[in-house]
Amino acid sequence: MSPGGDQYGTYRHPSAPSNGSPAQAASGRRGTPSALVRPYAMTGGRTRPSHQLAIEALVSTAVDVAQARGLSPEAYRICVLCREVRSVAEISALLAVPLGVARILVADLAETGLVVVQQPQGDEADGGRPHVTLLEKVLNGLRRLA
Repeated sequence: MSPGGDQYGTYRHPSAPSNGSPAQAASGRRGTPSALVRPYAMTGGRTRPSHQLAIEALVSTAVDVAQARGLSPEAYRICVLCREVRSVAEISALLAVPLGVARILVADLAETGLVVVQQPQGDEADGGRPHVTLLEKVLNGLRRLA
């Protein structure tokens, strides 16, 4: 347990109330019965996506969001979020889930055709890595933020 009483590795479901202890929320005594959703529950126990997705890969919804209504809450939210093009990193942050979980969920949605993923193109001569110019621009942008 951490000093605040939360267990490490436990993520609060975005729709869960923030008051009460994790044990109360998990038992259903306060808030919704599924107030705490562990990452492995969201991914069905999988730890790797079916195909690799870069954190900067761009994701957009490929179909009408109404077709995603029968999916898990996280998968549905990804479809809603991706009506505007978003990166895998943005999806992870907006859903408040670990990056690995977001990658697995996005890969699943891509396999079903609900989202389209555009992987970044690296320079083939560099083994698919991003070009130095791009990395310099990112670094300069980060320095301006600091």
